[in-house]
Amino acid sequence: MLVAKNIGFTVPTARQKQRLLIAFAKKNKVIYGKAFDIVKELSPIDVNDQSDIEANLKKIVLYEIKSTNKSVVTPEFGKYFFSLSTAELLVAQNLRDHYKFAFVNTLTAEHLELTLAEIFAKAKGIYPSWSIMF
Repeated sequence: MLVAKNIGFTVPTARQKQRLLIAFAKKNKVIYGKAFDIVKELSPIDVNDQSDIEANLKKIVLYEIKSTNKSVVTPEFGKYFFSLSTAELLVAQNLRDHYKFAFVNTLTAEHLELTLAEIFAKAKGIYPSWSIMF
């Protein structure tokens, strides 16, 4: 849905994700591989070329997608309740403006792009939890 809007979003392949991870690591920016779903290029970049990625890293924003199909969610995503993983939190803190969350309403096709700081400013409540797997 985000790619179809033609506003710079692309879904990276596994190899392209690896190249992005390497480029950020070279700048001492740690990214957990599953902490992002989609990429937005602020200008055209060849994500198949490691040197082009590294030369244009400031023009790349990684996104984690949070989606909903609930009709009670308002156009600005009011009444939207979502979870945030520790990996997402750490990557967002590390990359700052180069990591955002894309909130997508699959019923209305509306979306909202926010940094971690913007999420905390918008939040009406934060409820920490633990997810445990055996």
